[in-house]
Amino acid sequence: MARDEKLKERWEGLVEKLSNQFADGETLDLDAIIYLIGIQELGKPHQKFKKDEKLDLMHIAICRLLEPYGYYEFDYFDEQGWPHYTIKEQLPNLKAGEQSVLMKEAIVSYFLKSEYIV
Repeated sequence: MARDEKLKERWEGLVEKLSNQFADGETLDLDAIIYLIGIQELGKPHQKFKKDEKLDLMHIAICRLLEPYGYYEFDYFDEQGWPHYTIKEQLPNLKAGEQSVLMKEAIVSYFLKSEYIV
């Protein structure tokens, strides 16, 4: 099976599983899954978040997802327990479709490493 086909298959399976678990079967989009990862990384799943905190959660998730690719490095937790990352390398200029593929690949990899069945 080609790499792209395998990614597509794993991505669709992951979306289905997460959607069933967190959205009562409604299909989660890429941003919603990134947000869930941010909550997971913060470790406060039952807390209510303000709009700006939700954006911060997505930023945390993106940093965490792209850390294995060498773009970010974990730096420290602040006094509220929020993780902070340092930019190691600027992201290349990618077209929207290429960004989407990179994020989907990073998300599938994240869940594979966490032993979440993909």
